[in-house]
Amino acid sequence: MRSAKFRQLISEVSRRRVLQIGGAGLLSPRTLSATSGDALVAKADHCIVLFLNGGPSHLDMWDMKPEAPLEIRGEFDPIASSLPGVPVSEHLPRLAQQMHRATLIRSMHHSVNNAHAAAVYAALTGHDRGELGGGAMPTDNPSPGSVLAKLRPAANRTLPYISLPYKTKEGAGGPLQPGFLAGFMGPTFDPFWVLNNPNAADFHVDNLALPTPVTPQRMGDRSQLLSGLGRGLQIRNEPSLSAIDDFQLRAFDLLTSDTAQQAFDLDQETPEMRARYGRNIYGQSTLLARRLVEAGTRFVTLSWAPDANATWDTHGDNFNKLKKILLPEFDAACSSLLQDLDDRGLLERTLVCVLGDFGRTPRINASAGRDHWNSCYTIMLAGAGIRQGFVYGASDRTGSTPAESPVSPGDVIATMYRLLGVHSTTQILDSLGRPHEVVPQGRVISEIMA
Repeated sequence: MRSAKFRQLISEVSRRRVLQIGGAGLLSPRTLSATSGDALVAKADHCIVLFLNGGPSHLDMWDMKPEAPLEIRGEFDPIASSLPGVPVSEHLPRLAQQMHRATLIRSMHHSVNNAHAAAVYAALTGHDRGELGGGAMPTDNPSPGSVLAKLRPAANRTLPYISLPYKTKEGAGGPLQPGFLAGFMGPTFDPFWVLNNPNAADFHVDNLALPTPVTPQRMGDRSQLLSGLGRGLQIRNEPSLSAIDDFQLRAFDLLTSDTAQQAFDLDQETPEMRARYGRNIYGQSTLLARRLVEAGTRFVTLSWAPDANATWDTHGDNFNKLKKILLPEFDAACSSLLQDLDDRGLLERTLVCVLGDFGRTPRINASAGRDHWNSCYTIMLAGAGIRQGFVYGASDRTGSTPAESPVSPGDVIATMYRLLGVHSTTQILDSLGRPHEVVPQGRVISEIMA
């Protein structure tokens, strides 16, 4: 009788639909284990990563060199910010007024200068594997969002890790970039993808609604049925089929949860608030990220490009692209996020990270662009546990190399983990039982911690 009901359940709510809800499925990889030293006190409960995919120009944003020759300093002028002595680009006027909340790290560097995929992987996971490019693979090291979904799942049964608004490709039509998925942890801990445009009038989230004939009551009955099935399989010592545990059953909670549904309802925001973030896919995705952490989501990654070459990869016409589109949209979204989080009392427990795969060349090329530059670039951190109004490290007079306190992506990711309550030396087992340290080559940057 039970197996007949189970078949009926699968026919009405497909296994594929359940798998897509937060990456949770009826069957999952073997349970992973983690070990660490003494427990950490987390300074952050949530994290939002604004990933400027393609490589934003540090020299035209927040490490400007106005005294350098024209072919290096470029077309933009610096303006004063709310952090005395720390100017930023004239095309970031709103973010300039938020710099007293943030830390800039101006001495970033890593080993990847060609393949976006390899640089993205290093930036998002802290694992620098050189120029080894290619798309995401099951053997990759996991995203921090995936690790948090395992080690610090959201307490109120919301989606733990969300990525939006694109599955960024290595190039148009190319493979999915690595660094966003759970890798060797298995697809159970992959992000829930939000791939529809939040700025569209008909914005909705696929796979977060019940099929038309299925009521919340019927869904609840099915959840109890699956729970009973899981207990039966455990009694019969079938661990490979008994993974219908609390995490997998999250899928059913999401389908019937008012909290989950309302978090995605941007119509609850005022027109003024939506306009403040910017009425474009990135501005509204940033606003949605704030709503998601407010609802309890642990980790949100926003990738600012449909493919690696589409936005911040400004090999040509760098200044027009930055001036007319990229910087105004980023300025509105990022400044609004910091102010909005602070106004709502969320910034104290939310870590905001503005990252990129690398910087751009100090010397402007013949196409009025800047090429890839991995030797030195800048990132920005703010919020939970981060020193306010601080600059760490420095570049040389042309923005070419770190002049002091060089920092690697592994250092940044290790610091993010520390703030989020996870030791960077935590070991997670892969499907073969082999232990992997979360970030084996990363130093926690205690100097930037409040």
